[in-house]
Amino acid sequence: MFWKKKVPANPNVLDAGGGVYHVRVRTRLHGDEVALRFTKAAHIGAAEEGQGYVLRKPIVSSEHFDRGEIAVYFDANYRITKTEAEGVEFIPVSEWPRD
Repeated sequence: MFWKKKVPANPNVLDAGGGVYHVRVRTRLHGDEVALRFTKAAHIGAAEEGQGYVLRKPIVSSEHFDRGEIAVYFDANYRITKTEAEGVEFIPVSEWPRD
């Protein structure tokens, strides 16, 4: 039915449309939450493996200066294939506060 909620392709990344994506992470050290916004045109580059694209983003929390890094991998059609995190953990979109 047309009123059904669209299930996100990846539970950790919100595709806001128009090539804009949102991610929220929590640092492992102190649990600080960091929200990120990135765009297809400005932030996503070609993957080192050859096929597809990747976003690599270092993260520093503003409260405790905890550090981490995320990587979001896309196929050739910009569909998210996997996400990786180091020093942080993804907060699933289903757990985000409603704005």
